Amino acid sequence: MADKNFHRSRYRPYVDGPDPLAPPVDLREALSEIGEDVMSGVSPQRALRELLRRGSQNMRGLDQLREQINRRRNQLLRERNLDGTFAEIRELLDQAVLEERKQLARDLDDDARFAEMQISNLPPSTAQAVEELASYDWRSQQARADYDKIKDLLGRELLDQRFAGMKQAMEGATEQDRQQISEMLADLNELLAAHNRGEDTTEQFDEFMERHGDHFPENPQTTEELIDSLAQRSAAAQQFYNSLSTEQRAELDQLAQQAFGSPELMNQLSQMDSLLRDARPGLDWDDAQSFSGDRPMGFGEGAAAIRDISELEALSEQLSQQYAGAELADLDLDALERQLGPEAVADARTLADLEKALSEQGFFEKTPDGELRLSPKAMRQLGQAIFSDVAQQLSGRSGDRRTRQTGLLGEPTGASREWEFGDTDPWDTTRTITNALVRTASDGPGRAGGVRLDVRDVEVIDTEARTQAAVVLLVDTSFSMEMEGRWTPMKRTAIALNHLISTRFRTDELHLIAFGRYARSIDVAELTGLSPRMEQGTNLHHALLLAQRHLRRFPNAQPVVLIVTDGEPTAHLDPSGEPFFFYPPHPQTIALTVRELDHVARMGSQITIFRLGEDLGLAEFIDHIARRVGGRVVAPDIDGLGAAVVGDYLRSRKG
Repeated sequence: MADKNFHRSRYRPYVDGPDPLAPPVDLREALSEIGEDVMSGVSPQRALRELLRRGSQNMRGLDQLREQINRRRNQLLRERNLDGTFAEIRELLDQAVLEERKQLARDLDDDARFAEMQISNLPPSTAQAVEELASYDWRSQQARADYDKIKDLLGRELLDQRFAGMKQAMEGATEQDRQQISEMLADLNELLAAHNRGEDTTEQFDEFMERHGDHFPENPQTTEELIDSLAQRSAAAQQFYNSLSTEQRAELDQLAQQAFGSPELMNQLSQMDSLLRDARPGLDWDDAQSFSGDRPMGFGEGAAAIRDISELEALSEQLSQQYAGAELADLDLDALERQLGPEAVADARTLADLEKALSEQGFFEKTPDGELRLSPKAMRQLGQAIFSDVAQQLSGRSGDRRTRQTGLLGEPTGASREWEFGDTDPWDTTRTITNALVRTASDGPGRAGGVRLDVRDVEVIDTEARTQAAVVLLVDTSFSMEMEGRWTPMKRTAIALNHLISTRFRTDELHLIAFGRYARSIDVAELTGLSPRMEQGTNLHHALLLAQRHLRRFPNAQPVVLIVTDGEPTAHLDPSGEPFFFYPPHPQTIALTVRELDHVARMGSQITIFRLGEDLGLAEFIDHIARRVGGRVVAPDIDGLGAAVVGDYLRSRKG
């Protein structure tokens, strides 16, 4: 017996919004890409726009969508032409004339000979021949039928340009059907004229739709909606006309008078076009397209192709986001789906969700001067991503990229934690054995072999370094850093070190100093967005003066000084506080720089100089001063700069 509670389930595509099962947008990857652009000197706003333009590995960007749109537009123009209806009319005309000649050949009267002469002397122009035969007394019924098809085809094509599906609906139409179309056009023109005068009413629109609503599958709810749908089709019909050659326009003007056997239809359509143009003058009524392909299109199909092209051009502009006030919300998703399908809409929505998420979750903030920059939250996430890369270089092994540097060779905190791959902290033996006993007991009796140790049981002693360090990172921002491709690696190094200290060694005090022709203290967010300047000068002297100021604020901390540079000192501060620059390095610049290095060394600082590049003069100078102050020299590859600086800092934390 059938279950009375049985019911059928129907499934259909989910089209009411973004896919609810789609994975969330990857903000970490997006923020990492934006950060890379910002570090190279691009503004955060532009970096966000560039990310949306290029997309990602799993998401097409605006440029790719626009490329597809432009390719489809060019394909329409390259593959098609507007000769379809003209060719079809010519074919029907030739067929009618052939059938008539066959009949005349069978007729032997004098009138037949005269008709033969008339048929043989038709003008070469299709339109003129059709017009001349309008009053011809056909003897062949088949020829008459073929000729009547021309008038019927013209009427249906002209209507199809302006009303959806009219060509099929009017196929085989009777005189009564044509009369209904004529009445509809008369009522429509009356409604449009009243609207343009500001005299139309809701009742007039409702009455019109009640009488003629079957001709409008779009089901407009107001006169404005009706005009919107009709004006776009009418403008496309006008563009179709503009796109014809001079000869084709002349043919169409003459042929249109024969639509449905009289000029009445064309007169009504011309009046409608004029009223619609007055109502919507902003549409592209005067544009034209250049079709050059081999595939012919009829009047209606050609107008539809031009509507597609106009829609594609509008989408291309929306996707370019180059106009004032451009937003992703401007995208016409319905048009995008019509032209490229639902996958393109999904990509566009993902891009919009990404932009919205980055803005709403506080990854950007405005500076007092109105500029956009990465927020502290964004800097934390960016620092975590960069430090993960640096940590992988430090570990020298693949697999889990996370490293735990807190407490390296430090003092126990009194707590323990579960062992993680890569941990070097000592085991908590008591906790480990206890975990093994509890797990064995929970497995139940009957297991032979007694207590067995499993990796899940292992816990390690949580330790941390108790000694505070005052760390100063001095980074060279002279223009040679940008010229030699060291600008972004320098910033990544600072961000990685800042992230490590702010998350793992929170008692340490990090101070960043950027030095070019002069030096200045700078926070990590400002350094991240710092743009390179055409500025000569490496003022290490000034940077060391600022470094000493920071170190004096923490007299009980271990001073650590890390210097990243690619050039010899070529600038110093003179007594007036102005920078002095001279190349090659001036003896006074060298003397003042070495004097401040001596002062830093006497403060008990651990000094490491990271020499970038292969400059022999720089190498000799740095080696000399390093021996003088008891410092270290590291000459890393540019890709290994971050690991070298972070590794040296960790070495200093070991004591």
